[in-house]
Amino acid sequence: MNKMRNIYLMYVIVFLQGFVFYGPVATLFRQARGLSMSEIFFIESISWVLMIILEVPWGWFSDRFGYKKTLVLANILFFVSKIVFYMSHSFGMFLFERVLLSVVMSGLSGCDIALIYSSIKENEVQNVFGRYSAFGTLGFFMACISSSFIIPISLEFTALFTIFPYALAAILSLFLEEVKDFKKESPKFRESFTQAFKDTSIIIFIISIGLVMEVFQAVTVFLNQSQYLKSGIDPRYFGAILASVQMIRLFSAKSDNMSKKFGNTGAIIILNATMVISCVILIFTSNAILSIISVTFISLCAALIGPIETDIKNKHIRVSSRATILSIYSMSSGMISSLGNVIIGKAADYSIEMGFATCCAMSILGLALMLIYHRNTSQNSVEILMELKNNKSV
Repeated sequence: MNKMRNIYLMYVIVFLQGFVFYGPVATLFRQARGLSMSEIFFIESISWVLMIILEVPWGWFSDRFGYKKTLVLANILFFVSKIVFYMSHSFGMFLFERVLLSVVMSGLSGCDIALIYSSIKENEVQNVFGRYSAFGTLGFFMACISSSFIIPISLEFTALFTIFPYALAAILSLFLEEVKDFKKESPKFRESFTQAFKDTSIIIFIISIGLVMEVFQAVTVFLNQSQYLKSGIDPRYFGAILASVQMIRLFSAKSDNMSKKFGNTGAIIILNATMVISCVILIFTSNAILSIISVTFISLCAALIGPIETDIKNKHIRVSSRATILSIYSMSSGMISSLGNVIIGKAADYSIEMGFATCCAMSILGLALMLIYHRNTSQNSVEILMELKNNKSV
């Protein structure tokens, strides 16, 4: 089996799934079809809850029946969800679209990573996942550039044109190959949960990442558009702005360089602190340039954190049921994000400034937890080195 075939196919699939032409105006699209800001966040919260519920069952399914089957099924449903989004004109239809998306994202979560991780060497992890993230970003970047020409014609077309690349991505999934460590026996849930949190420090790490990624999601998907309007930016430029932001995110492929210089957790701490500063700026500014720069930094930091986070999580796994345990991690992080999503949504309904203030508070809490994780893991490393030194002296 040529494992690199899986890597190249996954690069192309995630690239195609980056072509979300309605991305720059996702909030405006929903509002134009009758949804309020609180309804948008409410639907998002339901989506998070469903993802939490479905994460582990999907992980079990992946480890039981194979990563390829899971990815094929999930990508077909991904394609269907885009059709439903285009056809949505009511709260119920948008909710149905988000339910489908929850099924898809919980299915892909952990499974795509497990397939790729099982197809590469351990020292290639950050480089490969950095490129994987960059390909997704590149696709979205090109969609954003294209949407600048589509939006003035019709918002409807942004949703319609998104359907076609997702159809092609679903077809390409059929050509993936199953990895060698695919097992027929059913992974045990209790054993997987025990193994997932055998090292209790990972709990602190997951909570921290959950907070940080929810801030990224809230700022770059929902709050940014309201902030741009507040700053006097015409919606026709949203696509170009988002394209610029996505171009910066391509630097996620260089996260390995930052890790080598500062260490994995050291790099995350620096990036998290940058997000805190950016959130503070967004609370107080009405300046268009400052708003764009702050949103860009939050997006860039999250992009750089992604491959590092993946590397840390995978290094905590020492059993064969990798997809199940990755799903458990995602489920735990999703619980944090779901709660944070509701809080940010309520705050944003009061005012955009309160929304950013809530994001700032969550970023600070995430930073504090990452500092604790860094201290604990550093102490453990020192203890292990001391033990090895004592054993050698004996």
